[in-house]
Amino acid sequence: MRLCCSSASEDLGCRRGDFSRKHYGSVELLISSDADGAIQRAGRFRVENGSSDETTDYTPGTWRRTDVHLENPEYHTRWFFKYFLGKVHQNYIGTDAEKNPFYLSVVLSDQNNQRVPQYRAILWRKTGTLKISLPYSPTKTLSVKSILSAMNLDRFEKGPREILNPEIQKDLLVLEEQEGSVNFKFGVLYAKDGQLTDDEMFSNETGSQSFDKFLNLLGDTISLQGWAGYRGGLDTKNDTTGMNSIYTVYQGHELMFHVSTMLPYSKENKQQVERKRHIGNDIVTIVFQEGEDASPSFKPSMIRSHFTHIFALVRYNSQNDSYRLKIFSEESVPLFGPPLPSPPVFTDHQEFRDFLLVKLINGEKATLETPTFAQKRQRTLDMLIRSLYQDLIPDLHKNMLNRRSFSDVLPESPKSARKKEEARQAEFVRIGQALKLKTIVRGDAPTSLVTTGLCRKEPWESQSFCSTFPYETVCADSWGQSLLVATEAAGVLPPVQVFDKTMVVKQIHVVEPQDLLITRADKGKDARLYVFRLSMLKRGLEERQLVRTKCDSRENKLEKTKGCHLYSINTHHGSELRIVAAIRNKLLLITRKQPRLDGLGTLAAATHSPVDQFQYIREICLCDAPVVMALVDGPTGENDNMICVAYKHQFDLINESTGDAYRLHHVDANRVNFVAAIDVYEDGEAGLLLCYNYICSYKKVCPFNGSTPMIQSNASDLHFSWNQMPNAIVCAFPYILAFTTDSIEIRLVVNGNLVYTAVVPELQLTASRVRHMQTVPFNNMKHYLIML
Repeated sequence: MRLCCSSASEDLGCRRGDFSRKHYGSVELLISSDADGAIQRAGRFRVENGSSDETTDYTPGTWRRTDVHLENPEYHTRWFFKYFLGKVHQNYIGTDAEKNPFYLSVVLSDQNNQRVPQYRAILWRKTGTLKISLPYSPTKTLSVKSILSAMNLDRFEKGPREILNPEIQKDLLVLEEQEGSVNFKFGVLYAKDGQLTDDEMFSNETGSQSFDKFLNLLGDTISLQGWAGYRGGLDTKNDTTGMNSIYTVYQGHELMFHVSTMLPYSKENKQQVERKRHIGNDIVTIVFQEGEDASPSFKPSMIRSHFTHIFALVRYNSQNDSYRLKIFSEESVPLFGPPLPSPPVFTDHQEFRDFLLVKLINGEKATLETPTFAQKRQRTLDMLIRSLYQDLIPDLHKNMLNRRSFSDVLPESPKSARKKEEARQAEFVRIGQALKLKTIVRGDAPTSLVTTGLCRKEPWESQSFCSTFPYETVCADSWGQSLLVATEAAGVLPPVQVFDKTMVVKQIHVVEPQDLLITRADKGKDARLYVFRLSMLKRGLEERQLVRTKCDSRENKLEKTKGCHLYSINTHHGSELRIVAAIRNKLLLITRKQPRLDGLGTLAAATHSPVDQFQYIREICLCDAPVVMALVDGPTGENDNMICVAYKHQFDLINESTGDAYRLHHVDANRVNFVAAIDVYEDGEAGLLLCYNYICSYKKVCPFNGSTPMIQSNASDLHFSWNQMPNAIVCAFPYILAFTTDSIEIRLVVNGNLVYTAVVPELQLTASRVRHMQTVPFNNMKHYLIML
């Protein structure tokens, strides 16, 4: 097996998760003045211009074509329409411990036609919807209670009962539509060079040649009279909102643009109220500004609108036929991508169109999460749920079933009632399919993945590099251009066998910059940590094809690690390699001394075992055995390094210097499945991605202040739910990937938004390394490579 890998030094930077929210701009107080010099309304906006403040040494990363993604795309999020509506499924009603009604929908579906049956469940509550997938087993029954427990809902005022009325599908579809529109309307405002007020901009009767060129890039000019597609609030009968408009379809979304020069113009009304009525009520507006880059630029304070939250400033440069983009987002709008390139100049017009449309769609979706819109949506959702509950109360005892267990989406009914049940299900499907067709005809359905953008290869597309690997993989890591794979049946291999099967390796780390291989072998009381020189192993393989046994490796044991069931190393070990070994409820902190150099500048005593280069710093006793561990680098490395451990129902931070423990996060759930704690560094400051059950939570960890770490909630904290329970998590900036039993769920680190779900049956992550490269065994016989 050969992998195309980057250098070891590059790998170090990738293993340590470094990122910055500065890629998405900084919040500024924007003030402008009108033509008479009067100060206009001030506002706080996050400004994205693809370049940094001159007073800092921050340099944004290189923009890549593959970073342009729709976030939370409908074909991954509108579950009820896609997987439930028009298919036999079950719907339940209940009230929680606070007497708030909730609805639960459950369906057994094939995951993306990959012959992977699974349960999908949607919990509808006033605070929003929660979606999870659960594995299907033909031998294991699944109860409504167990599904709700997986959703962290264990206490009820009234237990869930099934709703048999097929009309419930119409009501639940309305609930799902509260997530936001499938189609979008965006404003387009033409501004001449030097115009400083919205009255001036809205009074432009016509645009320039470059503006017309830009409109042609956005979409097609359509006649509004008799228009049958998405109209975005425009009049399609009497021409009261103009005769023409700009329209396009992008990745299944219909987009209508409210173009200022195409909306009705009034000579008597200087404020152009008719134009402002449409563009002023758009969440996102494009401002196309004429003039050179050095001329006075647009600021959001020039536009009097309480509704518009995002402005996209576009300038065209005729000299090099390029577009420059700048984004203003009201400060309450959550971060959204893609981040602007540096400089934010596009010479490829189709690339610019792709980038701009994705940015606008993501921006409107992000705006719906601001307090103003979120509170309104929550009030609407609460009202709809309670109203539906009141309508169903008379039927609670008349034609609804009591709570029951089920092992399939079609629960068995008594033989005497089977014909009646089959007739009810047929009617259920008929009504659901009619609703689905009506939604499609109305133009509100997320039905298409077709894009009018450029065809591009996604960064996570996999490639097979070993299709006949005959052993089940335990763990792995990359070594140079090869993959080192540990198996129970054949030891550690390829390209050739390194250890025989007497070395039962459970964890493995290749640390090439320090010429080290670290492993945890055996289990129970016999388990130990072993350290080897990579150069010695390589020389032995090249000269004698030596296969090492457990007996040959006695001098490579770190003796005090007997009984070790888990270990972790620091991901950034340019200065000092640190290892923490867990032996039951005891932590053993080990560091590597700096190797001595001889007179020629090479490592001294290179033929000896590296064991004597490690020193034992201290032992730390915990209240329980850790399940997950991660080492966190302090900003100075002197008495401020930390260890994150997960056990019982909590994540704790341990001060490496004192052994003191501090509560980082408490898990409020009956059962906890700890997955990972991943150290990431935002602008050099430490943070942790805590992953358990279906949850991923980002915590900013400030350095130790004296003896106490500063752990407090702030705006950078992040919390989201995976759709399926992960078995492993990989952070590959700008993405975070969850590996489940049959899928890879890919989200963005900066905001947790979903960008893609890949279905891979019988999936197991074996290793992640080098510019974010994952090797994945498939059916325990094949290995696939995902390169990001």
